[in-house]
Amino acid sequence: MKDRKFTPRGPRGGAKPFNRPGKSAGRPAWRDRDSQSDGPIILYGWHTVTMALANPQRRIRKLTLTENAAKRLADENIATRVTPEIVRPQEIDRLLSPDAVHQGLLAEADALPSPDIETLAQEGMVLVLDQITDPHNVGAILRSAAAFAVKAIVTTARHSPEATGVLAKAASGALELVPMVTVQNLARALTALNERGFQTVGLDSEGSEDLSNVTLREPLALVLGAEGKGLRQLTRETCSVVARLDMPGEIKSLNVSNAAVLSLYVGASRLGLMKR
Repeated sequence: MKDRKFTPRGPRGGAKPFNRPGKSAGRPAWRDRDSQSDGPIILYGWHTVTMALANPQRRIRKLTLTENAAKRLADENIATRVTPEIVRPQEIDRLLSPDAVHQGLLAEADALPSPDIETLAQEGMVLVLDQITDPHNVGAILRSAAAFAVKAIVTTARHSPEATGVLAKAASGALELVPMVTVQNLARALTALNERGFQTVGLDSEGSEDLSNVTLREPLALVLGAEGKGLRQLTRETCSVVARLDMPGEIKSLNVSNAAVLSLYVGASRLGLMKR
């Protein structure tokens, strides 16, 4: 469900253009071709907005609050950073889709910058999303990624939801904690991760062995495909390993956000990250 009034045209995945000096002009461009747009993204809900307010990297353009939300922010000593506009709850209702739970907070903000693949720390885990389009699922994956201290999420510029509105609400503040790396070509990005020493493990029901039996190492990149379609062929071929998640029950498949948290738990446990 997209927000009715707000359709930001900013970069997907929260990316902004990031130009590194000294690179060859012939190097492939991995940024969204629309990334020059500087339209605001929309954040609503208590955790989403307060985490954005606490993030010095997030520029807040406008903050709209109800009286109750403004009082709660003051009671909890949360700085608004900009002078808020105080409105009735119905005014915020009018700006969002009917099922949006905004809790009296709505912010317009700039997207966060997108790191480059080559700047990712060669430790821990990253997640790679192969054209997962449902913003609820991506938001839930972001929340799980934050819980497991994932270093970044790599996603495509096209065929992926923007880091705004529904996705941001589902992420419950995790957008401020997990960097989103937006790329044009996922296979090329996976190749770059392979070259930088990442073990790229694709999750697919037709994987050669169960993930729990795969010898995992850091840095680890877990690659998830869209529900129904799974990993695209070129994505599968670029991963260093393709594994499956075996289930003991009658239902053998999981929602992609559930598969993400399970694979993160297996990865974190096998790499000893749970004790750090």
